Parts: sequence; structure tokens; C-alpha cells
Amino acid sequence: MTREQQSQGRKRKARGADSSLTVSLILACALILFYADRAFGQSAELAAPKTRLLLSPGNDATPTLVIGFVGGFVHRDDVRHSEVQLAQHLEAMYGDRVKIEIFKNRQRIQAHNAVISWLNLLENNCGADHSQRRCLPRVILFGHSWGASAVVYTARELERDDIPVALTVQVDSIRKHGEDDSVIPANVSEAVNFYQSKGILHGRSKISAADPTHTTIVGNFRINYEKQPAECHTYPWYDRLLFKGHTAIECDPRVWSQVEKLIEAHIPPALLEPAPTEIAAGLVER
Repeated sequence: MTREQQSQGRKRKARGADSSLTVSLILACALILFYADRAFGQSAELAAPKTRLLLSPGNDATPTLVIGFVGGFVHRDDVRHSEVQLAQHLEAMYGDRVKIEIFKNRQRIQAHNAVISWLNLLENNCGADHSQRRCLPRVILFGHSWGASAVVYTARELERDDIPVALTVQVDSIRKHGEDDSVIPANVSEAVNFYQSKGILHGRSKISAADPTHTTIVGNFRINYEKQPAECHTYPWYDRLLFKGHTAIECDPRVWSQVEKLIEAHIPPALLEPAPTEIAAGLVER
């Protein structure tokens, strides 16, 4: 081998090393941003709207209804699933001061009726006086898979009733019966979308606002999985085998921690009381 060939070889190795170092640095920075303060720190995008939420008129006695939809053929009381666990966490934190209900994704009519019934009850309690904060309700919708698409469909139905929705959260949204789950109706104030892009089932990668002047898209956040989170071990084996990524995002405590924070940003802090020690410890450990 000539000196010139040896020199070229050394240059190629140097370029390869520089390239590997660059990739490593990029990945390291991405991981730091991703895990920083458990906020998926892709999220300078997430942080700004969240700060606005915390500063918005929410420190009051505004009544709040949180409705969750489970995915697939999951039962609404199956505690293995994060949607159900989140509902229980919120109930433990807020008790009966915030109304929390969870439905199967095919129970959209029941969910819609629950909103109407709740609003009618508030109407009866408030009478003609709508100047009080307690008479200005706040509706929040969240879900996974078919449950995430049910969130959008339900929001559209509420739009037809002129009912505002404070927040919608979709986790790996899979549209159902060909309905579009990507366009958020104008009655929704804020919407956020978490998704993964691997496997047979993968979620909607982008949501947009039907009217950007009325709806803020907090973000479309892609989550990548090299392996499933340990929390997935309680899920059915066929879900873990056939729908790895789709199951991983559902049982990922990092994702659902963010969902919970987004919801709590819309719930009046004045209503919050410390949870019992054992529950608080359990939440921290997750």
C-alpha cells in the first residue's frame, strides 16, 4: 500500500470517527432533552403552552369533567391499562370535586350523554347566574388507540352542541370506521398527540386544528422504543407479541405522566389536596 493510499485510509477513518462522534453527541443531546424533568423535552414546544396553561384563569372553583376512553376491546375497569390507572390516580387526588369517568371506545354516545347530563346538573345548580366560576365548566378528553380517536369524534359531537372542550389528548390514535381523527374541531382549546411509528399498529403522526385561531396544537410527540417498558409485563401476551410499539406506548409511565400533567394544568390547583402518603409514594415510584 502506497503512502497516499495509507493517508486516504486514515482520512476516511477520521471522517468516520467524526461522523460517529457527531451522531453520538446528537443522540446524547436528544436523550437529555427527552428525559429532562420527565417532560419529553423535545418540548420546548410542550413547555411553552404548559406555562400558558398554568397562568390561564384556572385558579378558581371551575367545575371540571375528565373523560377517558380505553383502546381496543379493553374493559373500562381493567386496571392493567394506563387509561384506567390514570383515572384512578386523578380520583385519588381530587375525589368528588372533579368528575372523572372512563368509557370503552365504542361508548361515545354514553360519554356524550354523560357530558350533557353533567352540564344540565350544573345548569340547575347555577340557575340564571352564569357569572360565577363554578358555572363555567371545563371538559377534558383523553384516550389511547381507538379510544384516542373516540376523543376527537366526541369533541366533534360536542361542537355540534356548542360545548367547549378545554383539552384533548391522543395517545397512539387509531382511526375507527374510516373517520378522521387528525383534525381537531374548533371547540377544543388545546390538543396534544403522542405516537409511535413502528409495528402493525402505529398511531396518528400528526394532528392539526380545524381553526388555528381557536385551537392550539401543543405538539405531536413521537416516542421510540427499543424495548417495551417493564410495566408492560401485566398486559396480555398477544398484545406484547403482536403490537409491541402500540402496547409499549400504552404502558409507558413516562407518557402517562405527561398526560396527567397536561390534564392537571387545566384543573384548578385550589381544589387540590395532598393525597394519602401511600398513594403519593406509589405515584412517585412510577
